[in-house]
Amino acid sequence: MNDIKSNLGYSIYFENPIGSLDQWLSEQSYTKVAILGDTHTLEECLPYLNLYSTHTPKFDLIEIDPGEDNKNIDICIGIWSMMQEFGLDRKSLLINLGGGVITDMGGFAASTYMRGIDFINIPTTLLGMIDASIGGKTGLDLQHYKNHLGTFNHPKGIYIIPEFLSTLHELEIKSGMSEMLKHGLIADHLHLRDTLSFLENGLPGLDELIAQSVKIKLSIVEQDPYEKGIRKALNFGHTIGHAIETYYLSKGKLIMHGSAVAYGMMAEAFLSEIKTGLKIEDLKYILEIIPKHLEPARVNEDMILDLIDYMKKDKKNEASEINFSLLNAIAEPAINIACTEEEISNALVKCIHYFNEKF
Repeated sequence: MNDIKSNLGYSIYFENPIGSLDQWLSEQSYTKVAILGDTHTLEECLPYLNLYSTHTPKFDLIEIDPGEDNKNIDICIGIWSMMQEFGLDRKSLLINLGGGVITDMGGFAASTYMRGIDFINIPTTLLGMIDASIGGKTGLDLQHYKNHLGTFNHPKGIYIIPEFLSTLHELEIKSGMSEMLKHGLIADHLHLRDTLSFLENGLPGLDELIAQSVKIKLSIVEQDPYEKGIRKALNFGHTIGHAIETYYLSKGKLIMHGSAVAYGMMAEAFLSEIKTGLKIEDLKYILEIIPKHLEPARVNEDMILDLIDYMKKDKKNEASEINFSLLNAIAEPAINIACTEEEISNALVKCIHYFNEKF
């Protein structure tokens, strides 16, 4: 895999990422370097990094507990306090070593500390490698609502180290595969084919799929860095998916982001049939491949009113309308589709009945 230079001012390193990181650090003049990770990534992933060379400034460690329930302002205050205690100034660097929670929250902490310091992302999960670490979105959850606090601010570099995936549970890999399938569904028939081929027989290799998925996301982000237009296509499955995540978080239960998005894509495929004319054969195809290969969250009719209430507070809404990114067809996204509560409810009911009958 070759490195990718983005027109957004940073590079994504695939080829010899550890050597590239060491070389890049040796060329900088940061006064302080801190590494943010969780208990898992600092134990399992930090030893892989070549951060003990004579070229690298001494670094401090900031450790938090893993999990979406820790992506909040209270934990972020603790991160800021540790940055201050370690003496980080405006010419310091924060290295985010972890999955989506770490890159989202670390990016936010760096973007707001002393009005902004540099940061880099070293994603350790499949979801982080192909999605969360790319695009310049940082964020915290607010009272269980996903990413209601955040900034647009790009890292100085992203370092993809697929070896980290060996430290993950299978469910975490499937969570990342949800976003990978989404990239195919919204943008690229060939990537969708290759992803399904990998899930069925292991070919092509995961490294190649990661590079494909990164290129798709980066291409969309480069066209629309601040999500004014086509970047919204990346939200397919996420309006309902985020509501499902919020529902479970409000009940004190954690589910994988990819599980929520997997169900969200199924439900929003039903909504696409209603709103954008998605053909029945495309709908059936989506409903076949997602539960076959992923682990969709569990949803029942008793949840619908709560889910719609959470959707009403989704940050993507405009003029009090619940806003969706749907599909005209596979690889043909439709953005800014306002849906009524009745339409959403009908789509959810259809999806719930389908899922219960089949699984």
